[in-house]
Amino acid sequence: MKHFDDTICAPATSVGTGAISVIRVSGPDSLRLADSLVEFRTGAAMSSEGYSLKYGSIPGVDDVLVSIFRAPHSYTGEDSVEISCHASPYIVQTILQKLVSAGGRMAEPGEFTRRAFVNGKMDLSQAEAVADLISSGSEAAHAVALNQLKGGYSSELKALRGQLLDLASLLELELDFSEEDVEFASRAQLQNLLDSAVLHIEKLLGSFKVGNAIRSGVPVAIVGAVNAGKSTLLNALLGEDRAIVSDVPGTTRDTVEETLTLGGTLFRFIDTAGIRESGDAVEKIGIERSFRCIDKAQIILGVLDGCAPLEEVCKSCSEILGRVAGTDKKLLLLRNKVDSYDAIAPEEFPAVDRSYNCFELKYPAFGTYNLSPVQLAEKISDYLKRKGVPAGGELQILDISARTGEGLDALRSKLIAAGGFADWNGATLVTNLRHYEALERALDSLRRVSLGLDRKTPVDLVAQDLREAIYELGTIFGAVTTDELLGNIFGRFCIGK
Repeated sequence: MKHFDDTICAPATSVGTGAISVIRVSGPDSLRLADSLVEFRTGAAMSSEGYSLKYGSIPGVDDVLVSIFRAPHSYTGEDSVEISCHASPYIVQTILQKLVSAGGRMAEPGEFTRRAFVNGKMDLSQAEAVADLISSGSEAAHAVALNQLKGGYSSELKALRGQLLDLASLLELELDFSEEDVEFASRAQLQNLLDSAVLHIEKLLGSFKVGNAIRSGVPVAIVGAVNAGKSTLLNALLGEDRAIVSDVPGTTRDTVEETLTLGGTLFRFIDTAGIRESGDAVEKIGIERSFRCIDKAQIILGVLDGCAPLEEVCKSCSEILGRVAGTDKKLLLLRNKVDSYDAIAPEEFPAVDRSYNCFELKYPAFGTYNLSPVQLAEKISDYLKRKGVPAGGELQILDISARTGEGLDALRSKLIAAGGFADWNGATLVTNLRHYEALERALDSLRRVSLGLDRKTPVDLVAQDLREAIYELGTIFGAVTTDELLGNIFGRFCIGK
């Protein structure tokens, strides 16, 4: 990063043809640079008040509007101007060249927001929320980023860190009077605060899975046997033919990934290769990738072939549950192709309305048609017990038809509920891996403090662990920073931000 007393410039809007582009300028010479380029209809930028808008022209280039911001009342806390021009790439580049020739320089990635942080306009976690807000692709991601930008997240951490600082100062005072054997910090008070802090941090750490999924998209793996209708289901949810659909078993040999927003939450759907025993080397690789997708996904859609014999359906479930049971993943079992049951003539199969009254199975090709979802779940559970496969709780099955759309609205509702955002209600969520790792280190330090108190460890060692926890919390919102840390954070921003 270069000197902060420079005046920097960069396009604040996307580069390309459009109606309007905005060029942002910030630094001590911002107003002078504007006057050197623009012939204003009245007055000059340097004599104008902040929060004013001036019309003028850049000779031979374009007519422009210039927004003027006076320090400290600007995004960066510095004198700033924003030049609005027509969105011709030629016009934008020409204006930038003129600004650089007049004494400005091109901004580095994230330099405007870094200056805002350095000038106290926002703390570090709020600055990172700016990037999240810009990249938010769903209502949920936007809401979480906006909450962090408003400072709710950092306020919690600052309050917690402040309490720990108070106690650390008392422990430090005890060190100054160590020869007199006095205690300025009540050990009971310290332990109560530690317990409260540990619970608070554990709660924040527990929110990371939901927060990160909301930020990046909730990963949903669509798995099942070959020809169960996984690709058809993906296409039906997306409303477009994204995955190849064929009657030939094993058509999908690699993962197909697409995103979809449901109920304000972004989901990343991953269509996988059908799970079966195969001698084909390429298909085996696809099946192994299916298993890896199960391991990484937060939600598993287990697609069952409603036209397959019961034994095959049970075996397919066994393959899926063997990977899911014992984890915190959410499993939704879907019996697909139930529209095929309507193909049975009414006189041969009176239960066309699928009321699931049990009839003698006359048409084995129609698989589990004579079983209700509850009865099918019971049959699968019995099979799993015989095979020694843990079911991981009570199985629930939803009937769908990926071809006709039957049951898909109910599936969407279940996905929204399973995605986690429905239960958010404005609670603080950790979405940033850097914050998560810092909280983990702070938690480890606080646990050592608690253990030290229990074992009557010397005060100087306890105080050191407490200082480490305070340090880690401070790195999250910027009370403690290094040039390397700031470079890593702001280097991920776009140029104009």
